[in-house]
Amino acid sequence: MSHDPSPSYPHTPPPHPSAPYPSPPYAAQPYAPQPYTSQPYTSQPYASPSYAAYPWQPAPDGAQHPTAPAPAHAPLGHHSDLRVLRSAYRWQRRTATLTALGYFVLFLVMSALAPGFMTDTAANGLPVGLLLALVQLPVTWLAIALYEYTARRYVDPIADRIREHARLNAKREAGR
Repeated sequence: MSHDPSPSYPHTPPPHPSAPYPSPPYAAQPYAPQPYTSQPYTSQPYASPSYAAYPWQPAPDGAQHPTAPAPAHAPLGHHSDLRVLRSAYRWQRRTATLTALGYFVLFLVMSALAPGFMTDTAANGLPVGLLLALVQLPVTWLAIALYEYTARRYVDPIADRIREHARLNAKREAGR
């Protein structure tokens, strides 16, 4: 891992020599007051750039900001596509997780609140609690199957559509 020596705060130029306040404590050089002179300060050590450094700055001398030409086609892979994919994937995870964990929590609650029911015998003398614990494995398989089904049915088609749009967009950009 390498160390980044750049400061984490934005750089601000040192104040004008006749500034009434000292420079901030993190400045490289301490503030040294300059004697007052009656002549105006003529040199500009930090002249404004001839271009807009930030997009929200007004253009110098009334010039227009250079803008890229508007694309002839709508950009592919809109945010709405990614939002739909995210929500489908979220629904898929919740369904599978609630299936597996819901059954397990139900088993734990029944073990704590209904110990008499869990110790009753079921088929062939097996306790109900043991049968319900053994059913946990098929419920987990059901959750996995449900996860795969929802992936194939809902999530994969959306991801494939976004992937195809990205491929077409890359092909269009390469043709320019």
